[in-house]
Amino acid sequence: MNGGSMVVWLATLWLYAGGAVAAVFLLFGIDRVDGNARGAYLFRPLLAPGVLLLWPLVLWRWWTLEAVSGTSDDAAYDRGRYQAVRAGHARVWSVLAVLVPAVLIGALLMRQPVPDSKGAAVRLDAPAPKQ
Repeated sequence: MNGGSMVVWLATLWLYAGGAVAAVFLLFGIDRVDGNARGAYLFRPLLAPGVLLLWPLVLWRWWTLEAVSGTSDDAAYDRGRYQAVRAGHARVWSVLAVLVPAVLIGALLMRQPVPDSKGAAVRLDAPAPKQ
């Protein structure tokens, strides 16, 4: 088995495991992880591609929520977690609000100059063969 077929085989195994996790999680587990998902069945197929790829994180999150509080209905736990996530997102977006324009401006300043249209085109020839 060469390297390419090994990568395809591993990716196939990863997606099969993700499919199994997605089926179980989207049918039974999402209600426990997110209380707002109760009764909302139309958006669950939209989550399937993400669960297929990120299934280890989904399992870890599902397991830690069950281990910490038994269910995710503990209001104090949810409120504290929600505030911590919001604070983290605020910090990340603040950094990105400065970083993205800085990168774009830097790229514009460092770009290669446009060639002068007044100069004649120069034909590049292959090097002469050695004798």
